[in-house]
Amino acid sequence: MENELAELRGVVAEAEHASELLGVAKPVPYAVELKGRITRDMVEEISRLKGEPDWMRRLRLRMLELFEKLPTPRWVRGVGEIDLEALVHYAKPQTETARSWDELPKEIKEYYEKLGLPEMEAKALLGLATQFDSEIVYFNFKKKLQEKGVVMLPMDEAVKKYPDLVKQYFMRVFPAEHKFAALHGALWSGGTFIYVPPGVRIEQPLETFFLIGGSMESQMEHSIVVADRGAYVHWIEACSAPRLLKYSFHNGMVEGYAHEGASLKITTVQNWSRDIVNFNNKRAVAEAGAHVQWVEGSIGSKTTYTFPSTILRGEGASTEIYGITAANGGLWKENGAKVWHLAPDTRSRVVNKSISARGGTSVYRGMVYVAKGAKNARSHVQCDALVLDGDSANITIPHDQVFEDTAVVTHEATASRISEEKLMYLRSRGFTEDEAKASIVLGFVSDVVKDLPFEYAVVLQRVLELEFSKLGRVG
Repeated sequence: MENELAELRGVVAEAEHASELLGVAKPVPYAVELKGRITRDMVEEISRLKGEPDWMRRLRLRMLELFEKLPTPRWVRGVGEIDLEALVHYAKPQTETARSWDELPKEIKEYYEKLGLPEMEAKALLGLATQFDSEIVYFNFKKKLQEKGVVMLPMDEAVKKYPDLVKQYFMRVFPAEHKFAALHGALWSGGTFIYVPPGVRIEQPLETFFLIGGSMESQMEHSIVVADRGAYVHWIEACSAPRLLKYSFHNGMVEGYAHEGASLKITTVQNWSRDIVNFNNKRAVAEAGAHVQWVEGSIGSKTTYTFPSTILRGEGASTEIYGITAANGGLWKENGAKVWHLAPDTRSRVVNKSISARGGTSVYRGMVYVAKGAKNARSHVQCDALVLDGDSANITIPHDQVFEDTAVVTHEATASRISEEKLMYLRSRGFTEDEAKASIVLGFVSDVVKDLPFEYAVVLQRVLELEFSKLGRVG
């Protein structure tokens, strides 16, 4: 692993931030745009345009009713600037879903080429979907997955082709328990459905890449990843955006389900530009003996709320939730975790790394719940914060509810600053001050990054290197 990290640092030195790679947003022609007040007519029009079955149209309308009734969550800050009536809630580019890169319009294809997606697909992925604004515009699924019975489809297609399968999970793992989840249910568009049959192991990852291409848009994709009994799958969710003149709003949802003895891994690398208000709804269920792992790299955006969560429903189920949050320059970032222990002998481990600089605030907001009867449940939460100057802050908000006497729930939190002694030592070894700071940041998150696929460890370390390489004097 040390050799790999050394190679990563060499690549990092030549890398560029995704928003810099993509540049300023370019005009893209759209076939349909729906904006304005969120009404029953708008919701029904989205459903009509997609040719959805009646059950999905009715679900959307129920979610709209809940959205209108539910209050804004009290713990949310920084989203007050969002004017929902000014946003485009459905933006369909003038293209159908392409099966090769050459079929994409030039304006869209150039974005993905700058990010290196065609090369990454060829080297590391068995399946790739890319979403531009509200629709999946590229989808490629390798034949050997189909031969194993794996289903990977754009969510819009899965709703129509596999309605009984989709119904089992769609907004059942994550119901509309707050206003933004209800809004998502009413307006969702795009995303990916993945189902891996019993006993099938997919060793190479599958990926969906989400890109917001313009200002004053909302992107609300819905993705479901299911590993049936004894199966294994790793799905990567990557996000980016060019520099925008105004803000845009992301409000996606991921639902995971690991059936008995299955293993499910979900990795997210969020590298939004600083013009995105990012809200995520993420939850998975683990049945008996199943394991769920979340890895959440939340680097870009203006404001972020993301709390990967796992319900340990079956005996012996387990979960690991790793998070990296970077709040650099007056930003507010929340990256937490929630775990429900509902059965005996369940295990959870949460590791959260946060970095704050130049007036940024990073927040860990977490919850561990142990139900009565979840005998011998074990949970450990570790929150580590690196605060790079006196203008920045880290806040840790843990919340434990333990109703089982045999359970063991522990929490530890550390906060540290970059010392002048460390900087002096690294400078004496030939590092510039910027290189020294970036190296310390990379070392701080290395125990999380090592669990990423190599290609995505490169991406995440590139972003962190550039995000923290020019910070000025350390206070």
